[in-house]
Amino acid sequence: MHKLRGATLAFNGLGRCLSAEKHRSALKIHSRGFVCAHHVDESNKNEVYDIIISGGGMVGSAMACSLGMDRNLDGKKILLLEAGNKKVMHKVPDTYSTRVSSISPGSATLLTGVGAWKHITKMRCKPYKRMQVWDACSDVLITFDKEDMQDEMAYIVENDIVVAALTKQLDDLSDNVEVKYRTKVVKYSWPMPHKPASAIPWVKVTLASGESVETKLLIGADGPNSMVRQGLGIATVKWNYDQSAVVAVLHLSEPTENNVAWQRFLPSGPIAMLPLSDTESSLVWSTSHQHAQELLQLDEESFVDAINSAFWSNENQSEFIETAGSLFRSTLSAIMPTAGSPRQLPPSVAGIGPKSRVMFPLGVGHASEYIRHRVALIGDAAHRVHPLAGQGANLGFGDVACLTRILSQAAFDGKDLGLSNAAPAGV
Repeated sequence: MHKLRGATLAFNGLGRCLSAEKHRSALKIHSRGFVCAHHVDESNKNEVYDIIISGGGMVGSAMACSLGMDRNLDGKKILLLEAGNKKVMHKVPDTYSTRVSSISPGSATLLTGVGAWKHITKMRCKPYKRMQVWDACSDVLITFDKEDMQDEMAYIVENDIVVAALTKQLDDLSDNVEVKYRTKVVKYSWPMPHKPASAIPWVKVTLASGESVETKLLIGADGPNSMVRQGLGIATVKWNYDQSAVVAVLHLSEPTENNVAWQRFLPSGPIAMLPLSDTESSLVWSTSHQHAQELLQLDEESFVDAINSAFWSNENQSEFIETAGSLFRSTLSAIMPTAGSPRQLPPSVAGIGPKSRVMFPLGVGHASEYIRHRVALIGDAAHRVHPLAGQGANLGFGDVACLTRILSQAAFDGKDLGLSNAAPAGV
């Protein structure tokens, strides 16, 4: 687990709860800057909040809901700042979005606890009960499933639906959480842990409108290019995979129960098909930048043929690898007669959603510190991971659950939410 160094925030146990992927090769470290105290203009007193959350995406909105529903935080002034428009969804769109997340049962439990999951299930989500992962160069495969096939492994949900559900819940929490949409932050001014009398005691947030607010605790949920993280000069480990992901909405050849998530490892990278409904799935194809560009330029029929070939073709199989794999499977079956998984065939694709083909670069990022004096980072602001295992959003929701517990306990103990002495004993 990532160890935090020099943590000055109240909840210095946060790093033990927050998870991030570690990469130790081909890494580039962005150097840490210096943070200086700013002086206060005594003639201009700003409104002071107990907590400000910067970023109203899935993780930031969930953080706001979670804090707003915590009884120990009743009476605390909480503000959510979001640069974009308010996400209101009166009617579920006829077409699916290409931006989806695999929501784990643990994340679904968190979203249930903050009151958003009921809105999600009323809109749309697709549970899946099994995952099959196999190799293009051999017959090697592995499956993940529940023994009784009754419980869901996870749920595929469009990001817009998650945000819309959380936004709806925030409307119900308006007495506890203030939200400012279309509000861009242009500057953060940081307090020092051992401040002179003339220095500001809180984090000062300057908005594009010219307004300034202050907060005892700033939570940065502003994504992989976090302005909060960069403003603090927190060193960040970054690694570009030199690959892009091509995503699209797929129309299946025929209706199916479609409760399996499919992933195949090709020589150029993994390709995944995630269920959206009985007739549609979501594509995530990781490959080289050049191949991704070529896939975008194909006509629909050729693109569909390329997808089906990627899932079905055996042209990359090696006789040597298959022979070695066969010997291994024979040995394994002799030792463990019940070992092995039944192979299923993925559904064939007939078409794609209109204008649903897009690509984005892949990379990993990990902040060297998740917390500083009166600041915490959560979600992609703290850790960005490859979409391979579909854990990016789930890591962020895990951050929300952990940070809520720590702040709730600090508030119950009557401590300053942003100071190191507010941490629970033993943390």
